[in-house]
Amino acid sequence: MEIVRTIEEVRDRVRARRARGGRIGFVPTMGYLHRGHTSLVELSRRHSDYQVMSIFVNKMQFNDPKDYDSYPVDLERDCAMAGEAGVDLVFAPEHGEIYKNPLTYIDISALTDTLCGASRPGHFRGVLTVVGKLFNIVLPDVSVFGQKDIQQAAVIQKMADDLDFPVHIIVAPIVREDDGLAMSSRNKNLTPLARKNATAIHRSLRKAEEMIAVGERDSASIISEMERVILEGEPDRIDYISVVRYGDLSYADRIEEKAVIAAAVYFGTPRLIDNMIVEIDGGTAKCVY
Repeated sequence: MEIVRTIEEVRDRVRARRARGGRIGFVPTMGYLHRGHTSLVELSRRHSDYQVMSIFVNKMQFNDPKDYDSYPVDLERDCAMAGEAGVDLVFAPEHGEIYKNPLTYIDISALTDTLCGASRPGHFRGVLTVVGKLFNIVLPDVSVFGQKDIQQAAVIQKMADDLDFPVHIIVAPIVREDDGLAMSSRNKNLTPLARKNATAIHRSLRKAEEMIAVGERDSASIISEMERVILEGEPDRIDYISVVRYGDLSYADRIEEKAVIAAAVYFGTPRLIDNMIVEIDGGTAKCVY
């Protein structure tokens, strides 16, 4: 596995590999890797032949400078995990390599005024801008994103479609701890008590699944029960519990088509997110979380 720091080096390596044939797979990350990240690489390997991973903490997508400053960084550890997962090339640029004097941004306001976008103005502009730049740098055939960040995956898919990026976007399943907590780099900042209590988010999704299985489709009723379960975990604050249509992420009063049930909850300082995709086929619903 190679580690490079500059755009020119990435383009040289990818160009040389493409000349020998095969498809380029790409997994963009902000580092502090865990099993969730390596599962994205595993999925990418099934669809491509040469794996590129970026490790870059994108300052542009942080609303709170303190959140950016506290984001965990351990490049040596990350590169070791990436190599074990089958990554061929790690791109780990400095901030100045990606942003020299930026005046151009990518934004999709129509998909970012619900869920995380409602409480983190400008966040997805930062996400889309850096991912758009990385797509242009790496020129991948395939790029894999996790369902845990479902709004991110949706807006990146829309960006790729609207701007004709020649890349196939794959959304990978959520990877969870044994107790159901969605894996996240932020989990390391949880106190032992908060870590235990945070499993209430997953329990609330299971409660929603139970309600949907017996025919409940009213979003307000589902949200109310999810809130009750999450509050049992004594969170510091619930940012949101929402039901949105999968296609455009608009709020849904009832689940009558493919939808996303999502929650963002603070346990101490860390803000944890989780979600469930609900697919409707006639009178039958399938929940994926």
